[in-house]
Amino acid sequence: QLQLVESGGGSVQPGGSLRLSCAASGATLDGQAIGWFRQVPGNEREEVGCISPSDGHTYYKDFVKGRFNISRDNAKGAAYLEMNNLQPSDTAVYFCAAEPSVGGYVCIPGAFRFWGQGTQITVSS
Repeated sequence: QLQLVESGGGSVQPGGSLRLSCAASGATLDGQAIGWFRQVPGNEREEVGCISPSDGHTYYKDFVKGRFNISRDNAKGAAYLEMNNLQPSDTAVYFCAAEPSVGGYVCIPGAFRFWGQGTQITVSS
């Protein structure tokens, strides 16, 4: 059973940067689409972006384009979310998720079965 653990969360001032890691155990990330999602208490979980299993194609929500970057290292069983120019509106719990993908994937929370526990990001001055 694939298990995911996020790390790298914390507090940062507006304009700052953080890099989240998602470490996999129990199964390989090969052939899995990886998604990053976030949730604010009282709100639904929303997608930040995703990366395809094979060719590294990425998809980002408009509100993070140009600021966030998703990457993966299958050999290390890891995925990453690099976040730059963070703003208070980015404050949330961030989750990584994985889903086996053959032909394609849909970057929405309901399309992913394997989830990490989440890590808190707080952006405040």
